[in-house]
Formats: sequence, structure tokens, C-alpha cells
Amino acid sequence: MSLIELTATEAAGKIRAGEISSEELVQAYLDRIAEVDDQIQAWAYLNPAYALEQARQLDDQRRTGAAMGPLHGIPVGIKDIFDTKLMATENGTVLDSGRVPMEDSKAVSLLREAGAVIMGKTVTAELAFLGPGKTRNPHNPEHTPGGSSSGSAAAVAAFMVPLAIGTQTGGSIIRPASFCGVMGFKPTYGLIPRTGVLNASPPLDTIGTYARSLEDIALITEVLMAYDAGDKASRIQASPALSECLTTESPMTPIIGFAKTSVWDQADETTQEAFEELADMLGDDCREVPLSEPFDHLAAMHKNIMAADLAKNYAPYHERGKDQLSDILCNMIEFGQTVSAIDYNTAIDGQALLNRGLDMVFEHYDIIITPAAPGEAPHGLDSTGNSAFNTLATYCGVPAITLPLMEGPNGLPLGVQVIGPRGDDARLLRNARWLMQRVMG
Repeated sequence: MSLIELTATEAAGKIRAGEISSEELVQAYLDRIAEVDDQIQAWAYLNPAYALEQARQLDDQRRTGAAMGPLHGIPVGIKDIFDTKLMATENGTVLDSGRVPMEDSKAVSLLREAGAVIMGKTVTAELAFLGPGKTRNPHNPEHTPGGSSSGSAAAVAAFMVPLAIGTQTGGSIIRPASFCGVMGFKPTYGLIPRTGVLNASPPLDTIGTYARSLEDIALITEVLMAYDAGDKASRIQASPALSECLTTESPMTPIIGFAKTSVWDQADETTQEAFEELADMLGDDCREVPLSEPFDHLAAMHKNIMAADLAKNYAPYHERGKDQLSDILCNMIEFGQTVSAIDYNTAIDGQALLNRGLDMVFEHYDIIITPAAPGEAPHGLDSTGNSAFNTLATYCGVPAITLPLMEGPNGLPLGVQVIGPRGDDARLLRNARWLMQRVMG
């Protein structure tokens, strides 16, 4: 097995035991990047010398017997909307070209404290919205990798890093994971602090993680969960024990709710058939769960919040460089300028209303499954795809993960989105493991 085929958990164990060095691991990934990234273009900023310098410093620390964090020596890709000290952070727009922060975002600081090697900055869609970046799908470069965390998902899928971080305001973690065939985890809203990250829509913005195994998802996500007074959504609370829960057997077989939701008609026919077959295969452990009428208004309420916040937070970009922004972003900003205070606050209040509805659903079901996207990655690079199936988890702030369990008609990945109760991230991952074992044998 080559070094890049190791999971992050396996690699961290080998580094800790002195079986491999961080420098060897990072060099193996740099070689892989040199081999494939001309075609995939997942990186917005990459400095191989700096990556290797970090690795050597971490190797020196291990040799001297210094304490090692859980990610000691492991390279991580960082979506290019997270501030990184003295490293370009350009937010996917020419309007921020040459921008170099003087401080790390809180998430990057936590990764460094855990011993991670900050490998570089992965491509984001324009200002983390829908305007595609340069990245292509690793499975077929003529298809989109999704967005807005396109580079992070593609880099993990193409074995250019074992781990990466991204954000979701609409469907920007779950959808790219589905299109690229990796795991993408959007934790409960507020668990990971957003200080030093591009501010799009504070009631929705959530940091998430990418990996190729559930153990690795738990490993990196635990590092990132922390209280930060700089983020109003952050709370002083005990962090979920993701890794510990993942390794314990569920005391009972989880009951799965199959939710078609009000956007079921937006799923491709082959996707609908695949999920019907999945539900049938799961048998009595899976039951279709209808969501009540208020959930039919989910998309409109999500749009009102997101658009109004983009109009406010992206106003400086719009005012100084509208002609250098995509039409799709300008249209959203200009729609946001028309959202009334009543409609915005009604949509904010709706988050609590729909969460009460979900609480009632989760009294009877352990997890909900839906498509992670309407189908496999669409052909062409002029769109990042449809996020309709991701709005529920984002708007309600509940945890969700993409599991790469299916394949579309063109042989491209098709993910299953697994949604859990708010704050129950650990049990969601354990139930996701059960589902994977049940489906894959």
C-alpha cells in the first residue's frame, strides 16, 4: 500500500510509532498533486517548500519527545475562504486577488495545534456561492465537482490529501462530496467556530470536513469542535465524543426514515429508483416518513435568509466591482436587497418551528436518509449543481453526512445523505457506519 492510500488515522498512528515520517507522507502527497492536479485543478494556493518545512518541524518535535496532537504530521487541505497567516486567501474572486491575512482563522489555528500540516488552499466557488471555480471532477473532468467547497472534495477524492475542510451555507459540503465520491460531514450548526472565515450568512454558515473514512471524519471534526467567543453561534458545551461513539456498537438497530421531501420531483429518475431500491433492501428497518406542510416552505425561507445576508455582507464587493462578479451572484445579491425585514425575520423564526417538527420526527426515527444531490455530477463546468436536497439540514442546523454508497448511470458517484438530530453528531456517525455496513456488507 502506498502512503497516500493510508487513511489519516492509519498515517497518524504510523507517524506516532516512528514507522513513517511526516516529511515522507507530505512528499508522497505532493508527488500525487504534481501527477494529477494539472487535470483536476483543486488547488488555489500550494507552496510545496512550506508544506515540507512544516512536516520537518513536526518530525523534529516527535524525535525530541514533544507532545503530539491527534493530527500530528497529517496534511490537510483548507478551503480558500479560511484565513491563513501569511498565505494567500482570495475567496474565489479577483476582487480579493493578492489578499494575505496576518492571522489564522480559528479553525486553521485548531488544526495547527493538533499537529496538522496546512497543505495549501483549495479552490472555492466565487465567494462561496454558485459561480464555479476552476476545479474539475476527479472521476470525469468534463463534469462538475460541485461547490462551493469544490477543491476540498476533489483533492480528497483524488488522493491529493487525506483530509480537507470546507463550509456549507446551502449545500456546499454535502453536494460536492456526493459528486466526488467521498464523505462530507456538516456538523450541527455552531459546533465548529467560524472566526476568520468569509462571512456569507451567519444563521446558516457551517464548517464541515471531508475524508475517505468515517474514522477520519471523526478524527478531524473532533479537533475542530471548540468554543470561541468570536463566533456568536459558538456555545460552551461538552463536545460530542465522535471517535469513541463510532467504535461502539449501537444498542439496537437504528430505525431509518426515508424522506422524499417536497423536492423529490427534482431528483433524476435513476436517483429516485436507486433510493426506492435502497429502502426496499433495508426492509422493516426503513420506513418512508412524510414531512409536514411547513417544510414545503423551506426553500423560500432559506433563500430569504441567505440572499438578504449576502446583500448585506457582500455589499462592498458589489459596490466596488459588480462588473467582476458573476451574474448568478449579482442576481442573488440584488434579490436580497428586496427582502423585507418581515420576510427575513419570519424565515429566522421558521428555523425554530421546523426544528420542533424535526424533533417530533426523531422521536420515531434515529436517522433520515435522502439523496445528497438530485443525481450524479452534471456534465459541464458552468454550474456546481442543484442543492435542493441539502437545504433541510442547513436551514435547521442539524448534522448531515454524505456516504458514497451508489453509482449513477454514467458511472459517477451518487451519495446518500444521512441526517440526524441536532446536537447528536456522534450517534449520527455511528448510525452512518451501521448503514454503510448494511449496504456494503
